[in-house]
Amino acid sequence: MPTVEEVEEALTNVIDPELGLDFVELGLIYGITVDGGDVHVTYTLTTPACPIGPMVAQQIEEFVTELDGVDAVESAMVFTPPWSPDKMSEDAKFALGY
Repeated sequence: MPTVEEVEEALTNVIDPELGLDFVELGLIYGITVDGGDVHVTYTLTTPACPIGPMVAQQIEEFVTELDGVDAVESAMVFTPPWSPDKMSEDAKFALGY
């Protein structure tokens, strides 16, 4: 069974192509739950109009299913609460000049 930390590490491979930073650093991953071999990831985008939504869901599934013990991956895109730069890590804020 994978741990939440292992799933989060796998999600660092999901990159925002416009910003060049990963979804974890950007604060776009809102939640990870692991129930046996089933993993659920809740995420958001920087804006509801962001065109990369379908690509993100595919990448989440791709990278998380590579972990040992993962049987199924489900992801859900949400917009509540809305994303803001405050959710970014200090490294991401520095890289983007916040």
